[in-house]
Amino acid sequence: MDNGCNTWKAACPLHLLISTAIFVLLTFVIADTQLSASAAEMPEIQRRGYINIAVKDNLRPLGFRDASGNLQGFEIDLAKALAVDLLGKADAVKLQPVANRDRLSAVLDNKVDIAIARVTATSSRARLVSFSVPYYFDGTVLVTKDTSLQKLSDLAKRKIAVLKNSSTIADVRYYLPSAELVGVNSYQAGFTLLENNAADAFAADASFLTGWVQQYPQYRLLPTKLSTEPLSVVMPKGLQYDQLRRRINEAIARYIHSGWLQQRATYWGLP
Repeated sequence: MDNGCNTWKAACPLHLLISTAIFVLLTFVIADTQLSASAAEMPEIQRRGYINIAVKDNLRPLGFRDASGNLQGFEIDLAKALAVDLLGKADAVKLQPVANRDRLSAVLDNKVDIAIARVTATSSRARLVSFSVPYYFDGTVLVTKDTSLQKLSDLAKRKIAVLKNSSTIADVRYYLPSAELVGVNSYQAGFTLLENNAADAFAADASFLTGWVQQYPQYRLLPTKLSTEPLSVVMPKGLQYDQLRRRINEAIARYIHSGWLQQRATYWGLP
């Protein structure tokens, strides 16, 4: 879908972003065909009295453990809110921490009912699972500790660390074609470059870098978001899960309309 601007780029007018979002969501709906999944259906979830949800436990501020080892964060709040909507109480949920590689397979392999684990809704993933309406729009941002860097253009010819083979590279190239990109294999490697002044900034997902800034206040995020990526609840395919999917989508729509999701995002410091 080409609207004359880079799809999901922050520079696109709002109505184009909304149109793109609708197109993507329709693509996911159309892709929801006959592939099977084995998570519990809504009547079974109601009979047993709880819902199993895959979450992150090492990704502040979306899902992480506090000093006492308890799970908390923006996605944890969403999981508990859905438990209230589906089953009437916030503790009617079992939270199952998962690694990134297991976020989709946990749903497909009957290990959980749904996943709320920083999963970007894409058309390729929609061939395997269903996605809810987005509960948050993540995207590429830049973090720095250099106080002289105040806006995106200040990085025009500076060194920027990026994860190798990530979509972030294209985002940075689009806005800062003259910048020198330094590839790293991990977030920790990017952090090390910044600490050693071997890079001026690090480009990565806003959801991750927000937690980084919260832990290391000498760093700050630049205000411009370079891309927009919808985060959605992962749900199983198949007509037998239609009630579960519908209830979740209706609940998230209410959270958006009431402003609750925005309030929680603000509470957790998400841009």
